Amino acid sequence: MFIAMNRFRVAPGAEADFEKVWTSRDSHLGGVPGFIAFHLLRGPDREDHVLYSSHTIWRSRTDFEAWTRSEAFRRAHSDAGSNRSLYLGHPEFEGFDVIQTIGPTH
Repeated sequence: MFIAMNRFRVAPGAEADFEKVWTSRDSHLGGVPGFIAFHLLRGPDREDHVLYSSHTIWRSRTDFEAWTRSEAFRRAHSDAGSNRSLYLGHPEFEGFDVIQTIGPTH
């Protein structure tokens, strides 16, 4: 598995607008080969921003990279530049190859 994350430093007072942009958009992820799950995460409040992260889980790094070159990716990100006033700086990408997964025991 591969986990792709983008961290966003959202300006104070822009949290509701930022969340609305994400929760009301079409991610175009549903039919993408290798896509497993998406989460929008709200982190701690800081003095000058609120930390958010988008978190996707993929079957493999290859599947994630193929998505970044796809039409679905272009459609999902077509309005990204119009929301830059909501966050400070550029999103910070982090990609992780999963080494270990532990699930619940019954």
